[in-house]
Amino acid sequence: MTVEIVILAMIAAFLGLRLYAVLGRRAEQGDEQREPAPRDALGRLDAQGPTGQANLSSQPRGTDRGADRSADRKDERAPLAGGRNAREPLSVLPTVERGLREIIAVDRRFDPHAFLEGARGAYGIVLGAFWRGDKDELAKLCDADVATGFAAAIDERNAAGEVVDNRLVRLNEVVITGATYAAPYARITVRFVADIAAITRDAEGHMVAGSLHDAVETRDAWTFRRNINSADPDWLLDETDEG
Repeated sequence: MTVEIVILAMIAAFLGLRLYAVLGRRAEQGDEQREPAPRDALGRLDAQGPTGQANLSSQPRGTDRGADRSADRKDERAPLAGGRNAREPLSVLPTVERGLREIIAVDRRFDPHAFLEGARGAYGIVLGAFWRGDKDELAKLCDADVATGFAAAIDERNAAGEVVDNRLVRLNEVVITGATYAAPYARITVRFVADIAAITRDAEGHMVAGSLHDAVETRDAWTFRRNINSADPDWLLDETDEG
């Protein structure tokens, strides 16, 4: 009987060790999966050194030497995170990525993802103010030259007795196409591709241009500017062009 007990105890110990080995490995794997790598301001995964600290080198954070070589080819696009979800990829040219990193280097508060969302909202707000003829609102949102241009167009429209009844149907594309920093100003260009229902009425309310049913695709390239040294975090619309 004593021998049988000893044998059973040895079998139980062996099975226990096997079970611990399996569960132990699974637990360690689970712990590794629960520790996401940190991301930099552009949404890239940071390279980790042997001590777990970010590996800071002469290369931009989150890139490797292969990616650095590809940046010299201007026709290639580099994946960044952007849009409403910081993990969504946003393709930008390497020159744009370099410009964004230059801005981040002098303004640690700058978040490209938040900027893109702000630009999306600003597009609708500025267009709405222009269509309503709200010069005061445009003066707050635009550089002086741009605000003057909008005001002149509003005056011309009013002089003709015309009223616009436009509507932004949808924004199909919002993409950063340029980014530069020349102290103290950061400038970022965004391309907007939108469907707009545009209607123009005369003083009597008769429709003289546009359509009640068809939205027209519009492409705009707007450049926003901010003085990095200013305490004001707002960006002003600095330039408008066709996209």
